[in-house]
Amino acid sequence: FDESQLQHINEQLAAMQPAQILEWARITFAGLFQETAFGPSGNVITDMLSAQGASVPVIFLDTLHHFDETLDLARRSQQRYGFELHVFKPDGCHTRADFVAKHGDELWKRDDVVYDYAVKVEPGRRAYEHLNVRAVLTGRRQSQKGDRASLQVVEIEKGTGLIKINPLASWSFQQVWSYLRANDVPYNALLDQGYKSVGDYHSTRAVKPGEDERAGRWADSQKTECGLHKDYFAMRAAFMARKNAQENNALAA
Repeated sequence: FDESQLQHINEQLAAMQPAQILEWARITFAGLFQETAFGPSGNVITDMLSAQGASVPVIFLDTLHHFDETLDLARRSQQRYGFELHVFKPDGCHTRADFVAKHGDELWKRDDVVYDYAVKVEPGRRAYEHLNVRAVLTGRRQSQKGDRASLQVVEIEKGTGLIKINPLASWSFQQVWSYLRANDVPYNALLDQGYKSVGDYHSTRAVKPGEDERAGRWADSQKTECGLHKDYFAMRAAFMARKNAQENNALAA
């Protein structure tokens, strides 16, 4: 799509319900996948696809730092819906111990850019290339605020051309929660403990009354995204710069 076509498409899709957007996406794109960490919005999308009799393959980026409840939900969701599940982990790592051996303890504290690239950006890019992904369904919503406040239904990733489709872009958390309960959709047990947005265990907490939905992610920092939905080439350049600096410092020591 060029910019004018993209604008026209978004104007048309903005008037559609999420289920209609999903139908459009399935008809329009070969190489369509759902990318999810099994958050509430992603679970809604999976259920809507199932209701249409469709099974879109799923990409799950296992950072090796997910809550046990998230991994349990991934298993329950796959058993419930029977989708084709593709799990990608940080390069060269199968367990959390492998990750620590390669990167050291608490990399997210020492350099969150390197951490994000290692657990999300690089595995994501590897998944897209390995699976010949043309477009992905995501659960991002405008009501999550931050960088997502101006979210469109369809976006094209700068540099890579990857198409990202956000069928729930206009939904609120309450709409998502109501759908989950009304349709008996599997969800993360942490939601019953005050969590609303669940990421890695070390950077996620329950949301306090009156706080925004994603306030529990990277609390007390300005960070709002993990890097997966940022400019890939900018993230890679930042990662390489830090890696080179670390290697130079090691040689100078």
